[in-house]
Amino acid sequence: MEWQKETIFAVASGVGRAAVAVIRLSGPHAGATLVAMAGRLPHPRRASLTRLRDPLSGELIDQGLALWFPAPASFTGEDCVELQVHGSRAVVAAILRLLAVRHGHRLAEPGEFARRAFLNGRMDLAQIEGLADLVDSETEHQRRHALAQLDGVLGRKTEIWRGVLLQALALIEAEIDFADEGDAPSHVLPQIRALIGAAVMDIGAVIEKGFVAERLREGFLVVICGPPNVGKSTFLNHIAKRDVAIVSDHPGTTRDILEIFLDISGIPVRMVDTAGLRISDNPVENQGISKAQKYIVDADLVLMLQDSQLSCHDQLPAARQNLIWTVRTKSDLPEGEAFKCDFSVSSKNGAGIPNLLAEIGHLAQQCFGSGGMGEAVRERHWRILTETIAALKRVLDCNNATQLELVAEDLRLASRSLGRVTGRIGVEDILDEIFSRFCLGK
Repeated sequence: MEWQKETIFAVASGVGRAAVAVIRLSGPHAGATLVAMAGRLPHPRRASLTRLRDPLSGELIDQGLALWFPAPASFTGEDCVELQVHGSRAVVAAILRLLAVRHGHRLAEPGEFARRAFLNGRMDLAQIEGLADLVDSETEHQRRHALAQLDGVLGRKTEIWRGVLLQALALIEAEIDFADEGDAPSHVLPQIRALIGAAVMDIGAVIEKGFVAERLREGFLVVICGPPNVGKSTFLNHIAKRDVAIVSDHPGTTRDILEIFLDISGIPVRMVDTAGLRISDNPVENQGISKAQKYIVDADLVLMLQDSQLSCHDQLPAARQNLIWTVRTKSDLPEGEAFKCDFSVSSKNGAGIPNLLAEIGHLAQQCFGSGGMGEAVRERHWRILTETIAALKRVLDCNNATQLELVAEDLRLASRSLGRVTGRIGVEDILDEIFSRFCLGK
């Protein structure tokens, strides 16, 4: 293939001035390029201090560490080089210019190193997606979940399930092809049901946890709502420790969705400020209220903020099925009209807010606690496993021995579906979408 003849390179560290920059190369010319710039190949997988020079002029570019990873024992499965140089823009630009003019070299596309690891059989597709989640992880739970996926938990499970389905398929094909022979198995349907029954239950359990795992990636969604001027934006700013939202005494100031990301005890939490819920004749404000109601429907938790007995429960969407906590704001002010609420806070002095955040963390922990590490964390996995279990349930429901060909076809469909989880079968249409999420150096 053409890509196997090309050597790709990219900066694998952050953009801008830094103490150290990492530049990666992968492909058939990586070793020769390192020799041309450093004068030698270091021992494999050992960092070596070296001077990097322009191969044509001999000019010294920088002094840094070089690491050599000969194929196939490398991340991509190809010859790889990693250069750790001083992180100035000038040094990085000079090295990239030298690499760009060398024959057979080109700048890597986003995710191309990971893509080559997949194409060379170093990682399956589920592991690649786990790697993407690990790069994007922002909390302890996300990190652990992504590492389990990167370790191949889901891939190993699907291979076990596929093995069971192939056994079942072999029994049916033997029945179909050798029915006239005395030693051929007969009445295989009960055997098939016994064989795949455990796999169906296992796949079903993973599907049930799929929603929880997807929420872990996106974050536990907490929506702040309430009438205008009860302190919603001030509350969000206090939690964010910065001015995320504009605060004004004028009703209807917040008209768009404002969102912050929190790490509460390792749980990712998305907290959203919304427009005040009220009857308004302002078309722009009404658009903000409409957006707020959509977020309320999707929320895991709704915080209804109010500073008096008056609330806006009657303006909540009818489709809402989530939990509501009432939060009394401005508790630093002299006691006014007493009314019952779940929490009482002050955005001025912070009173009550730590307790409220702790309770949100406990609720999120309960939500994510039932999700097993390394289970299907993407909508793609959930969709494939749903197709798989639908085909297997048709097999379990079949009691007609004359329909063995249909049973065999359903087993083949289920096996092919599972193959798409790890990338064994039919993934070309989604490769670009998956790898485009990576940065250049990954």
